[in-house]
Amino acid sequence: MDSAPEGVDPNVPNVARMYDYFLDGKDNFAADRAAAEQILQTFPNTKEGARANRAFLRRAVRHLVDSGVRQIIDLGAGLPTQGNTHEIAPEARVVYVDNDPVVCVHGRALLARTGNVDFLQADVRETDALLDKLGDLIDFDRPVAFLMLAILHFIPDYVAYDMVSKLRAASAPGSRLVISHAIDTTPDTTPQAVEIYRRATAALSLRTDKEILRFFEGYELEEPGLTYPNGWRPDDPDAPGNGITFGYVGVARKP
Repeated sequence: MDSAPEGVDPNVPNVARMYDYFLDGKDNFAADRAAAEQILQTFPNTKEGARANRAFLRRAVRHLVDSGVRQIIDLGAGLPTQGNTHEIAPEARVVYVDNDPVVCVHGRALLARTGNVDFLQADVRETDALLDKLGDLIDFDRPVAFLMLAILHFIPDYVAYDMVSKLRAASAPGSRLVISHAIDTTPDTTPQAVEIYRRATAALSLRTDKEILRFFEGYELEEPGLTYPNGWRPDDPDAPGNGITFGYVGVARKP
């Protein structure tokens, strides 16, 4: 990416664009790439983790569609690159939500010829305002799936749990919550990553498995429960690397 839209500082690393870099995307600035490379020096498996997270998204969305869900809200979506939600679920109403103007500009350009899909610029942390905006795009009297992949570990406790509770309260029975969340797998070096992200657009709030399970209160976890990304209903259960964990994932249904 060569130039920034008005009002966007390309010198401040952005977590969505860093994630795009981890997925070998091209929608990022030099500052994003530099910060991402710092993360890779400390956590060389970060790219592998990002790909595992994206593969989980694809399997989870296929499950949602097979379960009859026809409305999907992808929160903190990043860029809707190849193999993302709207391509996996063409029969569903898909709304991408992100607070990054660069992500939204490019996302809308990528989706210009795509029907039944919207890209909404909004901050998920301002949940009441977000739900008001979504009310024009989603029928909350019918089941809806909230995708929260690799976003909650950038939101502090005092916002995150209340935010998820409000989303659950706004949704109909049969709605789903899909989460992926990083954990602290290397305590000796994690402070370095925390400092890098602190200088970017969002600080890290890593949680334990029990703290991640709290997000699913009021839902019923679907099999196999809270697990590592490659272990959630893998296409090939015997594939190498299925036991590697960079965090936890889960899919749950509102009764």
